[in-house]
Amino acid sequence: LRIEGHTDNVAINSPAFPSNWELSTARANSIVHYLIEKHGFKGAKLSVTGYAEYRPIADNVTEEGRKLNRRVDIVMLSSKGAQGEALKFDGE
Repeated sequence: LRIEGHTDNVAINSPAFPSNWELSTARANSIVHYLIEKHGFKGAKLSVTGYAEYRPIADNVTEEGRKLNRRVDIVMLSSKGAQGEALKFDGE
């Protein structure tokens, strides 16, 4: 599984997350930890990617669009390395 973190295009600058790159990666990491600790997934079968604001699924002009862009995608890959299919998960 490839766990992909995303953000909206609103810049963040905090001690924990100096940019949207760190925030998107942290989102994906939190899902990986959850899958390992709560569901026994093997860490060797998981990878993490943070895309920051660069792969939006909605327009960032409205709050609703920005909300949709703040997400984590779980992509299932085949053993042959073919392009995966994203699984939708509403974490709210």
